[in-house]
Amino acid sequence: MPSVFLAPHPESPSHPVERIEVVIVRSLAGGLSLTYRVAGNINGLLIPAPQTAARADGLWRHACLEAFVDVGNGAYREFNFSPSGLWQAYEFSAYRAGGLMTSAADPRITSQLGPRTLSVSAKLHADDLPPASAALRLGLSAVIEAADGTISYWALRHAPGKPDFHHPDTFALELFPCP
Repeated sequence: MPSVFLAPHPESPSHPVERIEVVIVRSLAGGLSLTYRVAGNINGLLIPAPQTAARADGLWRHACLEAFVDVGNGAYREFNFSPSGLWQAYEFSAYRAGGLMTSAADPRITSQLGPRTLSVSAKLHADDLPPASAALRLGLSAVIEAADGTISYWALRHAPGKPDFHHPDTFALELFPCP
């Protein structure tokens, strides 16, 4: 089970979050499980209340954990997970050229809230990803809203300039094919 840590964007304001770790499990069947562990002053965050799992747009405006998956030739997919259980998936043929991914499977989000941690898990279905026999290039990120309404942006790697999780430089993790 590899894990990676996200870093705040250099222009993000001071924030109650101390660190964000993502635990990654790639199954032999080609699926991908992601668990985002947000640590810090959890009471200082705006965390959406639990809801019935459903698709929703605009999750990235508040509290949202994200995975960007390179599918080759400049194309990629974006998956958004809210601690509330809401989610969304998009597909792009090139940088920011795309829209809703209509065939995406429910990632079955689960959340656990502790005094100093928020853990959000999501499972991406093999049909939504490149084949298990292929290497997988990912961009992992998070948008976190503090109780005062300020937003911080976290990613494996940040592109120059303002926060932009779609930028190819942010696809910083390569998972090798399943044996």
